[in-house]
Amino acid sequence: MAAPTTTMKALVKTKEGKSFEYLDVPIPEPSGDEVLIKVDAVSVCGSDINLYTWNQVAQVIASIPFTPGHECAGTVVKCGPDVKGVAVGARVGVENHYYCGECYQCQHDTKAICKNMGQFGHGKKTPYGGCSEYTIVPAKYLYQLTRNIDADEIAMLEPLGVAHNAVERLEVAGENVLVIGCGPVGLLVLMVAKALGANRVVSADIDQSRLDMAKSFGADVIVNTKDKNLKEFVMEFTNGDGMGRICECSGASSMVNLTFSMLRKGGQMTLVGLPKEPLHVENVLQDVVFKALTLKTIHGRQIYHTWVETEKLVADGKIDVKKVITSRFPMSRYEDAFKALFEGKDCKIVLYPSQ
Repeated sequence: MAAPTTTMKALVKTKEGKSFEYLDVPIPEPSGDEVLIKVDAVSVCGSDINLYTWNQVAQVIASIPFTPGHECAGTVVKCGPDVKGVAVGARVGVENHYYCGECYQCQHDTKAICKNMGQFGHGKKTPYGGCSEYTIVPAKYLYQLTRNIDADEIAMLEPLGVAHNAVERLEVAGENVLVIGCGPVGLLVLMVAKALGANRVVSADIDQSRLDMAKSFGADVIVNTKDKNLKEFVMEFTNGDGMGRICECSGASSMVNLTFSMLRKGGQMTLVGLPKEPLHVENVLQDVVFKALTLKTIHGRQIYHTWVETEKLVADGKIDVKKVITSRFPMSRYEDAFKALFEGKDCKIVLYPSQ
């Protein structure tokens, strides 16, 4: 199963500024432990929007030049001479956190937060990404599928993995859970929480259309924080105790600050959203120290535990990740796809590089 031509279409960021270039580039040749995969689908992440606009966040998380797209599903078409355990025809997802295998974190089974991490789709130790017809990935960063799920679902395992990592760390079984923010990851957090045995899940956001999606995905209660004071609602909902579990997915600094005051004594919270302003807790003693709370943060997935667990959830029908996908575009129409995201018309978009 070899690549049929010598060139391919790819989105490439070659210079600072808005957007990407849609170029004809050579199909790369795998060497050493590298694998060439045909990209079947790539979903667009919020970080891709940063990369498109080349804002301050992008300048921290990416290095030019690079091809974007880190939520990637593909099929192996060629292997380098040193590749073992991966065969042509294998269906794969890409673990985009390129761990070194040698630092303290990697030696202690926390590869996702590798000190020397590279990142697929961000120009970090690799120029390659998923927004190309073919791409190169070292074999150790490929997750080989064992169940029958399709390309869209495989691509969505990456963001689903972020949600799963957050929820699994929260230990939600039998607990009421507050999910703040109903973007793609917040919606996936909701679905994972229900799948992992949460009692009642409350979803909060300022966008009613996203809240309506959350309700249709299984949220027991939705709260529009434009209309309601979230802290007052939480205290009424919990008879003054506060929520036992909170997953903050909005990234709004004001909301993160408020979260501590809404948590039950002895409760747990996970920060998933990315605040871009300093955090400030008004009542540190009452809302942090004396609560004996547990604060957790995540970056990516547990490699490869999370991939195994999310594949099971999707394959067994416990989570329908396709519900979050609101539009699909050929990659040749990438400008239309990003325009739809900027206009707030879509939740999650999937691109097809061969179209």
